Amino acid sequence: MNLRRDVFQAISDPTRRAILVLVASQAMTAGAIASNFDTARPTVSKHLQILTECKLLEQEQSGREVYYNINTNKMKEIADFIEPFRKMWDDRYNKLESVMKKYKPDKIK
Repeated sequence: MNLRRDVFQAISDPTRRAILVLVASQAMTAGAIASNFDTARPTVSKHLQILTECKLLEQEQSGREVYYNINTNKMKEIADFIEPFRKMWDDRYNKLESVMKKYKPDKIK
């Protein structure tokens, strides 16, 4: 059975988001990534597998070590998808702020 991983389901997990933050600044091995968490190494490996299947992480072999790098193209694709929603909510909050600035409550007697 071949499961298709959903990128948004993958990033909904706080551990996977933390892994993305770690790997964003430099490539890391699975062991180096796992050392940042209080979970079993197989658990971290499963998270890495999911992130790799979603193409959020890329693997690079260097000798006997496998390094995980963030896939900036995929991250940009996600950011581009989210941007219109962010703009929509910014506009709504700005309109609400404008209304609230005009609102003057009656004085309490």
